[in-house]
Amino acid sequence: MMKKFTFLAASLFLFAAVNAQEVKPVQPEVKLQQAEVKDISKLLVFKNDNYDFGKIAQNKPVEFELEIKNISSDSISIVDVSVGCGCTTPAYEKNVMYAPGQSFKVKLGFNGSGMGSVTKNATVRFSNGMQKVVLFKAEIFAAPDNSAPQNNGLGKIKPAN
Repeated sequence: MMKKFTFLAASLFLFAAVNAQEVKPVQPEVKLQQAEVKDISKLLVFKNDNYDFGKIAQNKPVEFELEIKNISSDSISIVDVSVGCGCTTPAYEKNVMYAPGQSFKVKLGFNGSGMGSVTKNATVRFSNGMQKVVLFKAEIFAAPDNSAPQNNGLGKIKPAN
């Protein structure tokens, strides 16, 4: 048993030593052209891209509008708006080209069924291959069953007939 182990260890050592001596041909240095990385803030201006709903009632739908202005020299369109969960619904015009200087909107609806503080996101993808992640947050609370609490003091003010 010990002889087999010694033989196996020696074979592995010899294999590693021979492999380490292998000379690989030197590849000539090739400079790859890097794709030009565009700064989205130089092409589009966003308003409400980090929106705070504040306190909202549980299961009561709310929405806000993301405003976008094309400040580039080319027309642009929205390719897709993807959301992080089913509680968020986007609404936007598909296949519409927005000219330089033109403003447009994406409506984002939210129906919070949980409780407490939440932060959600939506990703807006544009025809030039760029994308913008939009964040929004809310503090969700349980809405009371009655719209107004019962006022027991009313009988004290108004005499009964």
